[in-house]
Amino acid sequence: MTSPFTETSGTARYQGFAELAARGPLQYVVLFTGVPVWLVTGYAEARELLAHPDVVRSPMDGPHRDQVFDSLANSMDRHMLGANPPDHTRLRKLVSAAFTRRRIELLEPRIREIAAELLDEMAAADGPIDLVDSYSYPLPITVISELLGIPPVRRDDFRRWSSVVVNASVHSPEVYIESAFAMVEFIRELIEDRRVSAPSGDLLTALIAARDGGDRLSPDELTSMVFLLLAAGHETTVSLITNGVHALLTHPDQLALLKAEPERLPAAVEELLRYDGPLQAAIPYVAAAPIEIAGRTIKTGEVIVFALSAANRDDAKFGAGAELDITRKDNQHLAFGHGIHHCLGAPLARLEGRIALGMLFERFPDLRPAEPDRDPYRTPGLLMNGIAELPVVL
Repeated sequence: MTSPFTETSGTARYQGFAELAARGPLQYVVLFTGVPVWLVTGYAEARELLAHPDVVRSPMDGPHRDQVFDSLANSMDRHMLGANPPDHTRLRKLVSAAFTRRRIELLEPRIREIAAELLDEMAAADGPIDLVDSYSYPLPITVISELLGIPPVRRDDFRRWSSVVVNASVHSPEVYIESAFAMVEFIRELIEDRRVSAPSGDLLTALIAARDGGDRLSPDELTSMVFLLLAAGHETTVSLITNGVHALLTHPDQLALLKAEPERLPAAVEELLRYDGPLQAAIPYVAAAPIEIAGRTIKTGEVIVFALSAANRDDAKFGAGAELDITRKDNQHLAFGHGIHHCLGAPLARLEGRIALGMLFERFPDLRPAEPDRDPYRTPGLLMNGIAELPVVL
């Protein structure tokens, strides 16, 4: 099959998704990993299946699960994204008690302060800079690190581990296990340090203390939730910022409109999430019972992969889905998923995206690509849709 997931050119990647979508909204294919799956490219079908009670998460479908020993898997995978009701309901309720909208809203002044510091450092640079290293990465990693209490001296280690963890499908089991184990050990150190130190009021302290009556997160559930927040909670925002800047720079008419009418920024962020979102696909699901959809039958136990990059450009839903249009109305994209597993961190990602893009173009209105004729390198893998580096001239 065409494998857009491993294309390292954005143009080729989206062309591959378009070719797959043209064959139908639901197809039985073999992924580049060798796993046969039902690949969902249609928006309506993806939305229906993501909310379907018989579309569930499998406890055995984690990366390299056949070679990851159980104690490590339990320390990483016992979070709400990997759970089904009633476990999912319980975990989401506990985590939501700590990860509140109010807590996120209170972060805005600090996020603006971090962005301003980074923009000052960028302004002092001589010549082109890489937006990823200078801005897109350090902004969300600083935010999530401060939110969870990660010391600055450990953030480079964390970046190295997480880059492997979120792109596990293109790394060997040995490399993946080494990074995952190091990250889990680091998380355990953080938790133990927070237990014995005075309460700091950060999110990690709140997660440790979170309870519903007599219920609270178990040790494995706590490490798994922090693992999820660290790995997924910043990598996706890095791509939101980088992909968004790249999309606007390559669509000067849309960028000019945004500069002329900055009040369009929230809608622009939604359109950028739809047009070139951080994820190519959602984490795989399985069918718990036979499902009839789009004239096909998904059998019990078969794997389902949602190609978000295709569904979010479905012309039947969006009209001219391959075009960037920041004036688009009723933009119900699937960049944060749908149903019970809709991303709990979506408000934080949206907030960081609005602040990062707004302050960047306000500070550097003449920002332009340093290599306008080059299609930036995209990291291959099943899940992430990330640009590795984006050279720009301020």
